[in-house]
Amino acid sequence: MLFKALSAAVYGIDANLIEVEVDYSGVVANEDHFHTVGLPDAAVRESRDRVRAAIKNSGYLIPPTFITINLAPADIKKEGSGFDLPIALGILGAFGALRVTDLSAFLFVGELGLDGGLRPIPGVLPMAVMAREKNISNLVLPVANAAEAAVVDGVNVYPVTSLLDVIELLNASVVGHIQREPFKVSTEKLLGELEHFSVDFSDVRGQQTAKRALEVAAAGSHNILMIGPPGSGKTMLAKRLPSILAPLTFDEALETTKIHSVAGVLAPGSGLVTQRPFRSPHHTISDAGLIGGGIVPRPGEVSLAHNGLLFLDELPEFPRNVLEVLRQPLEDHNVTIARAAMTLSFPARFMLAAAMNPCPCGYFNDKSRECMCTPPMIQRYVAKISGPLLDRIDIHIEVPAVQYKELRGGAAAEGSSQIRGRVMAARERQHQRFSKAKEKIYSNAQMTTRQVRTHCELGADAERLLERAMQQQGLTARAHDRILKVARTIADLEGAEHLAVSHLAEAIQYRTLDRSYWS
Repeated sequence: MLFKALSAAVYGIDANLIEVEVDYSGVVANEDHFHTVGLPDAAVRESRDRVRAAIKNSGYLIPPTFITINLAPADIKKEGSGFDLPIALGILGAFGALRVTDLSAFLFVGELGLDGGLRPIPGVLPMAVMAREKNISNLVLPVANAAEAAVVDGVNVYPVTSLLDVIELLNASVVGHIQREPFKVSTEKLLGELEHFSVDFSDVRGQQTAKRALEVAAAGSHNILMIGPPGSGKTMLAKRLPSILAPLTFDEALETTKIHSVAGVLAPGSGLVTQRPFRSPHHTISDAGLIGGGIVPRPGEVSLAHNGLLFLDELPEFPRNVLEVLRQPLEDHNVTIARAAMTLSFPARFMLAAAMNPCPCGYFNDKSRECMCTPPMIQRYVAKISGPLLDRIDIHIEVPAVQYKELRGGAAAEGSSQIRGRVMAARERQHQRFSKAKEKIYSNAQMTTRQVRTHCELGADAERLLERAMQQQGLTARAHDRILKVARTIADLEGAEHLAVSHLAEAIQYRTLDRSYWS
């Protein structure tokens, strides 16, 4: 007898519908003959042992026979343990243990334990989105994945704890409707939860120029590079940057949650990623770890930082080939990974914050300590950061050592809440501007060249200032657009409708530091 159940497989950040077909011969054999076809990987092939034990420990006796399981379409590679539940239900349905013969209104995913219990799997949110697109009204999955799937409207989510629980759910639905209430979450409540940060900008003494630059970067989602001696507070400032970022919108939260779900880094039981991601990989990371990769490509750090912050500390210590792969995602906001089996794209719209010392010993241009490095040593050190990569970083600032009087001063520094208030006001102005123009972007840094020309018009004085800066500093066309984007953000922080000379002058100032070190 043939029995069918529906499941899903995730490729990239999207899910494909998989039909699980189970057929048994009806001939009693001396031992089980359990064949899985349809390009299964090792985890899928091993499911026969988990499924057999789960069925037996749930109180059902399946006589040894020839069982064939087909995962269709057969030309797509299947991986992971999420097919355990539909395979078990297909076997039980084929042997007549289910009262329901048509399961086309249900999508099943979940890993089975040997005792019949269900364990969570990654990638449930894309599966829920796919179920809605395919008009599959019911999604049955492990309890730990329920909150994640329930943020998708239009799909009834039924969390279950065991194989017996699923059988009870299905058999009770033979009357024509499911005898259980679907799981619900309030997305507004999830996004409305207050963000609590263990660090605050009030901890940082001095560094007013750096704080101002970070405020501008946060308001427009601009990339920023901090250069300074050891102990000047570069890492301290960067770790406090998330505390002044604007909260996620629902669309941004959904995009971010899909990536974290596929990567398997979503916190158990959580529905949405409600805080902007903060990723800080060590400098020993590989290019595949940063960009993503694998036989079946998985998202890397740049995608896990989507809609959030990617912090690279000690930037010159990263291998050059690792840093160079950042060029394309910084420009295109997505990553395309091509393998022999498939080509997948992951979104990678992130804000880059980087920190570095000015030289190998760290004290070049420092007034308090003498630098022991020779000019060739300094040039070799800073040359690890290529010109094309540097050109994609909007703001370059110097973070000098903090003076003793500032460090021990009694005046309270401005806290994150005050800075964040100004950042959110600037973001709201950007949102109104872009929504009025019906453009689906979230910050000034995401503007295209056409949008820069529309929203960053200059007066005659500002035009002359920008022309002189371009000629004297040898700035590129990309730097021209990025200066205008930063100037637009500075104007938004001040609540100004039009760009003034002061806004442009501050934006140009943030592009002059690289001429000191990379000239």
